[in-house]
Amino acid sequence: MAELTFYCGTMDAGKSTLALQTNHNHSARGRVGRIFTSNDRAGTAVLSSRLGLTHDALEVVGDFDFWRYVVDSLTHGARIDYLICDECQFYQPQQIEQLAKIVDELQIDVFTFGILTDFRTRLFPGSARLVELADRMEVLQVEALCWCGQRATHNARTENGMMVTEGEVIVVGDVSTDDEPIKEVAYEVLCRQHHRRGLTAARAAAVSRIAEPLPFT
Repeated sequence: MAELTFYCGTMDAGKSTLALQTNHNHSARGRVGRIFTSNDRAGTAVLSSRLGLTHDALEVVGDFDFWRYVVDSLTHGARIDYLICDECQFYQPQQIEQLAKIVDELQIDVFTFGILTDFRTRLFPGSARLVELADRMEVLQVEALCWCGQRATHNARTENGMMVTEGEVIVVGDVSTDDEPIKEVAYEVLCRQHHRRGLTAARAAAVSRIAEPLPFT
């Protein structure tokens, strides 16, 4: 039986690397698949790993219809044994439902990879729907680490070095408005304690450089 599998983890947990490895393993056994991604760090229609590996992919935008794409491909004689879907936290809930329908109605395996929660510690809509519908959910065992050395469990966004907890959910580059200069946007993984305190690696380093008062007057 085909399955809808969800591999999840924080940033730096190796999700895209596993997606590429999964595709390699299946294609090496003669299976034919399709690779999808959305808002990848390397640009449009590319699945990339922080290890430097890349693969061409189909870009998933808001109105992309997985069911129509697969049915049209099969109708025109294509063979599809499995789908690799990276950055699925950015997919729309209805797109996740389309993937589940592909598994159930067409018996095509779907492997999805993504982050559970955003920088506000709230579930991404796409990830939430996957938690509800997936046949199997696997938390990646490669532990990303906070700057303190503890296991990282939360994704943090920084603007000009300061952690923020409000704003647009999807921001993949520097942003600006007509009234404000460009903000340098970056992401970092933190343990829950330091995410709650807003203590990023840069801020912790700055605090450590503050001179301690002498023990006498």
